[in-house]
Amino acid sequence: MVGMRPPRVLVVDDEGAIRDIVRRYLEADGFEVAEAAGGDDALARFASFEPDLVVLDLMMPGMDGLEVLRSLRARSDVYVILLTAKADEVDKLVGLSVGADDYLTKPFSPRELAARVRAVLRRRRDAARPGVDREILGFDDLVIDTARREVRRGGHDVDLTALEFDLLAALAESPGRVYSRRQLLERVWGWDYVGDERVVDVHVRNLRRALGDDAADPSVIGTVRGVGYKFVAAPA
Repeated sequence: MVGMRPPRVLVVDDEGAIRDIVRRYLEADGFEVAEAAGGDDALARFASFEPDLVVLDLMMPGMDGLEVLRSLRARSDVYVILLTAKADEVDKLVGLSVGADDYLTKPFSPRELAARVRAVLRRRRDAARPGVDREILGFDDLVIDTARREVRRGGHDVDLTALEFDLLAALAESPGRVYSRRQLLERVWGWDYVGDERVVDVHVRNLRRALGDDAADPSVIGTVRGVGYKFVAAPA
């Protein structure tokens, strides 16, 4: 539950049959669902419906999914799961690089999509647990406020998506500890995540870019070749 209402999901796809089956599965899981058949409709419905998560088709006539995603990111850090009919990994990673949290390739299982939605929204509930959301983490010139979900580096605000913040906070909670991609997926995406582990690499790359961190000479997030990642910034 989000407050006293069911979580809201906006389903954006130009194929009515897909919207219908996704709606039925999500509503059966207790979600409140709205639909949009295209990009302009999606942005209008987003403003009025105020969803907690958007399921967004990548390939649509007119304004495509990437354009919609960029527009959403300019105004909100709402969670976004992409649907793509393209098998090319590059297309999926491009979507993630502009702020998507996860993706599924068509044809997909509506049951798996519903599980992904639950896992993504569970991250927010976990982030709000008492005892976790009151801590301010300080490292060198980096400050992470987990209560306000704010990050500052060198005295300047760092603009992160919700997932990027969750990933940074997960790493920063245990400085020096090496996490495998699978471990980060379980901590940030949820234990039942069944997607491609390379999604972690994309979000780490985005996170480094936002923080101004150099992968070749990292001061915040280090790579452990063949294993995963670790937080390398020294405590303040």
